[in-house]
Amino acid sequence: MTQQQKAASIIFAAGYGSRLKGYSGNKTLLPLLPGSSHFAGEHPLILEIINNLPSGPKAVVVHYKKDEVIEAARDLGIEFCEQPVPNGTGGALIAAGDFLEQIEEKHVIITMGDVPLVKKITYQTLVARLSDHDLVVLGFRPRDSAQYGMLEIEEGAVERITEWRYWKEYPAERKNRYDVFNAGIYAVERAALLRYLKGLQQRPHRIMKERDGHMVEIEEYFVTDLVELARDDGCKVGFALAEETCEVLGIDTLKDLVFAQRLFAERKDQKKAGSRRSET
Repeated sequence: MTQQQKAASIIFAAGYGSRLKGYSGNKTLLPLLPGSSHFAGEHPLILEIINNLPSGPKAVVVHYKKDEVIEAARDLGIEFCEQPVPNGTGGALIAAGDFLEQIEEKHVIITMGDVPLVKKITYQTLVARLSDHDLVVLGFRPRDSAQYGMLEIEEGAVERITEWRYWKEYPAERKNRYDVFNAGIYAVERAALLRYLKGLQQRPHRIMKERDGHMVEIEEYFVTDLVELARDDGCKVGFALAEETCEVLGIDTLKDLVFAQRLFAERKDQKKAGSRRSET
């Protein structure tokens, strides 16, 4: 790409992060530069994500520890959309509906607040692919595909995203046809996205989740349902691949956080080395 393209961006930062034991804050505020501990330091995940997104208006969807998230990003020209109840990624997108109505940008990035290592060029590649698609999914090829949503790709087009609990029951022949998995990050034409928000609201899922140490049944909405809504309407759904699997690392455990902090430090060192070489 010869020039960067503008796009609006929506960042999901509303979740509890209950799988990250030993930390009670909002995951998006975890530091990439650790200080007194891995949980305390500087440069929160959400700041790195905002820095790497394309230029254009940005909205952060908040719920859990919302005041802390708002305070951390208060001076960055961000709009905040409150998700009234934690009802999934689809619910987070629905909560950003007013933001989508107000903006003028043609393209929208949807990303997660706990996936901090996605590169600028990766976001730009997603937006560029909207030149011939209505929706583009960021995919990757992991060493271990367990737990990830599978992109069912036919003739270069994404037909659906199938969650692990469903595709794990597929016969081996069908499983082996697909090797690209969902990173949970999307680029979409704003006009198409607005059309499908109503359809998304009509597709609740009943699932079991841990709340205060107990498993309870709750109603959630899945942003992945956008793919089937778009395909059923005749829209073109494509995909782009992350250059490196580590780009799409989500911070779910302390091990994930330590790994992300190490990779971030390595990237900073590489940039410094590159700057020194260009100066000489």
